[in-house]
Amino acid sequence: MFLYFALFPVCSYSQYDFKTNPYLEKAEQLKYINPDSSISYYKKSIAIYEKEKDTVNIINNIMALSFLYAHIVDYGRSYDGYWKALLLADKSKDDVSKARIYQALGWLYSYYDRNEEALQYFNHSLEITKRNIDKHEIRNYEYLSQDYFSILNLYRVNHNYTKAKIYLDSCYIAHKQINSGKKSYYIEAEAAYLDAVDKKYDLSLTKLKEVNDYFEISDPSYLVIIDYLIGDVYRMKGDLANSIIYFEKSLTFSKKYKSHSNYRLMTHEVLAKIYAATGNYKNAYLHSNQAMIFNAQVFGKNSKNSQHLFEINDKYHIQKEKEKEIIRLQRIKELEHEESIANLKTILYSLIVISLLLYGRLLIKNIRRKHQAEKQALAEKQEMELQKSKEILELKNKELTSSALQLIEKDEFIERLKVNLTENKENVDVRTINKMLKTIQGTPSSNWKEFEARFTAVNQSFYSNLKEKYPDLGQTDLKICALIKLNFSSKDMASLLGISFESVHTSRYRLRKKFKLDRNDNLNDFIAGI
Repeated sequence: MFLYFALFPVCSYSQYDFKTNPYLEKAEQLKYINPDSSISYYKKSIAIYEKEKDTVNIINNIMALSFLYAHIVDYGRSYDGYWKALLLADKSKDDVSKARIYQALGWLYSYYDRNEEALQYFNHSLEITKRNIDKHEIRNYEYLSQDYFSILNLYRVNHNYTKAKIYLDSCYIAHKQINSGKKSYYIEAEAAYLDAVDKKYDLSLTKLKEVNDYFEISDPSYLVIIDYLIGDVYRMKGDLANSIIYFEKSLTFSKKYKSHSNYRLMTHEVLAKIYAATGNYKNAYLHSNQAMIFNAQVFGKNSKNSQHLFEINDKYHIQKEKEKEIIRLQRIKELEHEESIANLKTILYSLIVISLLLYGRLLIKNIRRKHQAEKQALAEKQEMELQKSKEILELKNKELTSSALQLIEKDEFIERLKVNLTENKENVDVRTINKMLKTIQGTPSSNWKEFEARFTAVNQSFYSNLKEKYPDLGQTDLKICALIKLNFSSKDMASLLGISFESVHTSRYRLRKKFKLDRNDNLNDFIAGI
């Protein structure tokens, strides 16, 4: 399994002043040489920051210590440390640290093949990092690259190479934001291995040897992983001799630098299989036995990692047994009383059910009766309101008709008066009287405007309904329709509109065509229904 913690530092120490905390500097110097001493110095460093109540540095030091525990395969203490750091980060609302801790917990879960939980923690870390990416800090893009790398690694280890390649592309994109000119040899190592999966063995080995040259100078402890990957590519290629050489080199570096101890187990297992395949059963047995011993030490029931988990399981088991005993005793007491009260319960339940049924029936009957009464009252009220509205409308229309007829009668009277004056003009001043008549006589236009204003006030939706159903109707058509609705005669229409009797008949004929009425259809009834 690929140990991610070595790929990128869990926290950066460039910000720290080692002069004020010399323990931290010593811890960093000794972590790959003498892990036990390094652990002691980390604890002293944490004590200093706890005294100063420096939460940020406490979190970073606990993370660094947990990181070191994971390197020496003490996953139990690593797990405890990360959870302690997570509680502090959550309390201090330190999202950056929370994301890094989630990522580390993901790797710890993956070592126990709890891949669903591992992926869940990796995604928690990725989600937090993406929320902070808008700040456009280089550090955030570094963390983004780490998050993608973790998920890439998990998929690659579990042979889901399709998804591994997707996250490899994401790693490259994130890394470009950090430094577009330099390679990340951690990412290049993964890319080279995926080339081997695609059977591009020579290309893969070329890339991995370039990566090997880089880490020989920058971080020789990382050669534990690189030599393992090279050995595995040779194994896939079928070159078992070279495969054995690089697997053995990986074991040598693991013992020398005391880092990436989980690779020791993986290397022993694969060497046992290779030696068995080549007929070297002695070495096969040796490596198989070493793998079994190491696995028991790290993951077995007697290991300190598993003891941590088994202690929790044992406490959980004891607690569950206590709960079961309490439940059992309670159940016995319940059974002792159940027999004596069973009949009473049955009677009570029966009475309750019967009461509920009777009550429900009466309630439903009452609701229906009330609903019918309300419905009938509402219908009667609506009928009365409708009748009242019709009566009011008819009354107003009658008043409107009367008013219009009065206008017509006034205009007709004035016209007759004009004729009489014209016939007797010798005895009167015609010009003076005509001027007086003009002041009291309305024009057809003003008469119509006065009528239309009153008509619209009474019949508010008449015009809008007509226009909606028959948008081709003109202004004259609308006027004729309004007068027909009030049962005006053709003669009265002509007088009010100031047009000829024949024009009224022509307009009525056009309306019938626009309404598409048959010969037997009555125009007045049709308009009255609108």
